[in-house]
Amino acid sequence: MKAAVKSLLSNVRSQTKSPLYVDSSSESDDCDERTLLYRHRKQRGVNIGSWFVLERWITEQPFRCAAAPGQSDLDVAKGAHAREILENHWDSWISAEDFERLSAIGINTVRIPIGYYHLCGVDPSVLRGTDFDGLGPTFAGAWSRIVKAIETAERYHIGVLFDLHASPGKQNQDPHSGTSSPVISFFQTQFNLQLMIRILRVLVSSLRSLRFDHRPTLSNVVGIELLNEPKPPYPAALQAWYKHAIAEIRCLDPSLPLFISDCWMPDAYADFVKSLPPTAAPICLDHHLYRCFTSEDISTPAAQHSASLSNPNAPTPQTFARVSGELKDAGGDLIVGEWSGALNPGSLLGVADERRERTQFVQAQLDLFERHCSGWFFWTYKKQIPGDSGWSFRDAVDTGVFPCRVGLFPVKPIPHDQTDPLFDVRSVLLTVEPEARHVSYWAQYPAHYEHWRFEKGYDQGWEDAFYFLTSSVFEHGAVSELGLEGIWRKKRVYEHALRDGRSDHLWEYGHGYQQGVQEAAIDFQRAYC
Repeated sequence: MKAAVKSLLSNVRSQTKSPLYVDSSSESDDCDERTLLYRHRKQRGVNIGSWFVLERWITEQPFRCAAAPGQSDLDVAKGAHAREILENHWDSWISAEDFERLSAIGINTVRIPIGYYHLCGVDPSVLRGTDFDGLGPTFAGAWSRIVKAIETAERYHIGVLFDLHASPGKQNQDPHSGTSSPVISFFQTQFNLQLMIRILRVLVSSLRSLRFDHRPTLSNVVGIELLNEPKPPYPAALQAWYKHAIAEIRCLDPSLPLFISDCWMPDAYADFVKSLPPTAAPICLDHHLYRCFTSEDISTPAAQHSASLSNPNAPTPQTFARVSGELKDAGGDLIVGEWSGALNPGSLLGVADERRERTQFVQAQLDLFERHCSGWFFWTYKKQIPGDSGWSFRDAVDTGVFPCRVGLFPVKPIPHDQTDPLFDVRSVLLTVEPEARHVSYWAQYPAHYEHWRFEKGYDQGWEDAFYFLTSSVFEHGAVSELGLEGIWRKKRVYEHALRDGRSDHLWEYGHGYQQGVQEAAIDFQRAYC
């Protein structure tokens, strides 16, 4: 454990150095300050749907010459003028102005779905023996566009999470996993399982080479999602593959956060994450939340959907609180990789003000995610035909269904020199010292405690969080907030145990750290926003 976390953070607090630490002797020497800030800040994001992995309900135009049934990337590739159609779409669907607009709103990360076939420009052999065999020339130009997407996002301080939306053999039955066939064969053959791991290695190696060989300023790739919405025949089949894939990627980049789908079984996959070996980078569990597809969703009124997400005692908030806590204790984190403002028409029957109901639904979700998650990504950024404020982020913002800004936007200058008297805002903003609150609470339950550990944890959590908030690395958009807290807390607890002695009361240090992180954001907001 010590070796795994040493490369992440420093043991020593300094007036002139950040708390981030790089061990140049380790394989994780790519974890400079800028990279860690990108990768560990709270991720408020959108999905850039139908840019590389096409979905006809989002954008119709690329399917105009597609082969029947005309629903998937393979259908487009087998149709007339496929290369020209795809390259024109890749070049026009998203522009620099889109990234600029997202940054101004406070969006700091995008999740970009790609298919394995989009990597054939790096390694043509990834198509061999797959449904896309022989279609290399059609997709070879995708990689240069993917690189340009990273570069453009970086100009606006936006991180990029790459999501493997389509695997060889398909990991789910939907057309957005590459082909229109409903047959899932990814899990059925070792060829597919092994090829997908090689594809992930190609992607990670290529992204690293961009930073080190040619474009050393590209530090904004925040992670890789191994598979989107896989539907395995049984959980053990997927979990065994996850273990193998994670181990292979860790050999290439031990500092890269990895994201895995929970298959809508968050408790089971939280247990899986907890069973993994200690790591210097987090494993993030991706949960997708929609309330518009099932018969129960359809029969539930919009207001009730919002209420069930706002009530802390309701099932979904209870699950989020429980799973998030367990993941953080294990050095991981919970994110919502897909969600929307979409409601089934059945939920809106008799509603007098549909916009108001949808706005409340969106806000209820945002509040839930902000309380318990390290990141969230709205699906999707835009649709070809405008006007859908449920699914199109751009339309949701324009109509007021989605807030005009998210995150913290300072209105006062932020001191970046810790000698500035305004830097330590905690002592003047808290009405009751956190240590006193902690002692008072546990006084209800007489027992032996070591409350001094809480105080040390609180101080460290507050300082780590405040470092993110006051970082001058990103000059535009919302400030960075410590988001992937789990790996930081676990590392700090471990350091504390080594320094101050192991104890049954290390939980007090962890509780203090967590509260310190939370209240640093409150203090910062009161002082500067």
